[in-house]
Amino acid sequence: MTVEQFLEEQNNAIRDFHITRANSSWMASTTGEDEWNKKTAEAQNATNVYLSNPELFEQVKAYLAQDDLTTIQRRQLETLHTYMVGKQIPADDLKELVERSTELIGIFNTFRATIDGKSVSENDVRQILIKSNDSAEREEAWHASKQIGKEVEEKLLTLVRKRNEVARSLGYENYHQMSFENQELDRDEIFSIFHKLKELSDEPFRQMKQEMDRELAGRFGVEVDNLRPWHYADPFFQEAPPSKDLDLDPFYDGKDLEQLTIETFKSMGMDITDMLANSDLYPRDKKNQHAFCTDLNREGDIRVLCNNAPSDYWSTTMLHEFGHAVYFKYVDPTLPFLLRSCAHTLTTEAIAMLYGRFGKDPAWLQQFLGLDAAEVEELKPLINESLRKQMLIAGRWIMAFSFFERELYENPDQDLNNLWWEIVKNVQFVNPPEGQDYPHWAAKIHFTLAPVYYQNYLLGELTTSQLHAYIEKNISEDMFTPEVGAYLMDEYFKPGALYSWNDKIERTTGEKLNPQYFIEQFVEKVLV
Repeated sequence: MTVEQFLEEQNNAIRDFHITRANSSWMASTTGEDEWNKKTAEAQNATNVYLSNPELFEQVKAYLAQDDLTTIQRRQLETLHTYMVGKQIPADDLKELVERSTELIGIFNTFRATIDGKSVSENDVRQILIKSNDSAEREEAWHASKQIGKEVEEKLLTLVRKRNEVARSLGYENYHQMSFENQELDRDEIFSIFHKLKELSDEPFRQMKQEMDRELAGRFGVEVDNLRPWHYADPFFQEAPPSKDLDLDPFYDGKDLEQLTIETFKSMGMDITDMLANSDLYPRDKKNQHAFCTDLNREGDIRVLCNNAPSDYWSTTMLHEFGHAVYFKYVDPTLPFLLRSCAHTLTTEAIAMLYGRFGKDPAWLQQFLGLDAAEVEELKPLINESLRKQMLIAGRWIMAFSFFERELYENPDQDLNNLWWEIVKNVQFVNPPEGQDYPHWAAKIHFTLAPVYYQNYLLGELTTSQLHAYIEKNISEDMFTPEVGAYLMDEYFKPGALYSWNDKIERTTGEKLNPQYFIEQFVEKVLV
């Protein structure tokens, strides 16, 4: 069999597996029905069994050893190798991993926290943490947001240990190390970047947070030293608390988030109406309470799940998720299925973050949200400071999560509850609650749903800053133009996964990933 025949066979097989699993997963997320969780697990099991075939894996390695491959052939084989290398384990182990993960995801999809015996949604908790001035009410809501952690802790740790066991059977130290290698990421290099970013941002973040904490202490009538996690606007301190001088939520009253999103992408020559029509955008019982984008068939059936309410948070989320969507949509449809996707999760996160940042862009607020020029000019310093604050807070949160997750896989039997708060205090400068011996960390769905993924969010932010700087210098200072859209579609989206992530960044910006752009945009400006 020629390499081309082999690749055609594999593309067809992987496409069929992908479509079956993606459809089942979408139904599980939108209905919460256990039937679809089971079908998703079955589809994933079937995929894994296929990818675990040792004879097939040997064929891939043999073809990769040939020196007469074209670029597109080699990249497909490399992609197949990445898919397969972590699956070279017994079928029973593969099945157990999927079943345990699927069970946990089902719990997250359908679990609802309770306050005073009454079921509350994540949107309810979020509104309390954003709006309430009652510390006792906030504390109760914050603890409610962590109830899921106790629900899943034991099952999650069993899954972590199983992932490690599988990774060690394949010759890796643990699942974390294996995942980095399979994502074409140098773990030492990435964590070196993160530690350097922490060091550079320590003082700017401290200054910013001290000012923010003084404002919060005044708002809640407590001493700064008595501020606790529930005094911030997000259960994990991922988001900047609303400033008393800048609350964007009122500007969204009566606004159609779908139309805002349509108009934003339309200004850049991108049509999202077909994807909107297939999406599921509003909250209801048993539906997944988070947000994501999925490409069901790599032939145009791209969908977004949100739980929209008129707010800055959900408007930004819509822009973020449809940033993923346009990347998927405008990949070259003539590429083979294996390459008809993003180059790496960090490259699609970069685009999603580029669009998500528009929620704090004065030009976007004026052009699309309808603020008048004088109002924008007056708010501009506050808006710019708000984005810098958000980037510093998000960056520190991603580092905290990533540092903890590495330790989780290094030793899942250590005192994780106290370790979590040690890292949160050291990185995010948040005072722990009185009762630290509780699995607050396990309430974050990503440990289950997307293990060893979180580092890609920060790598995405770094890429976004580099991409934004290149566009402003070489394409247009106005982001909302067809020229910017054409650059993104032709240079960034169209090649799909034809190139490795850092090659893609170099091809589109002239250099490999360089954290300096993020530092100049958000860290050094705070020092000025």
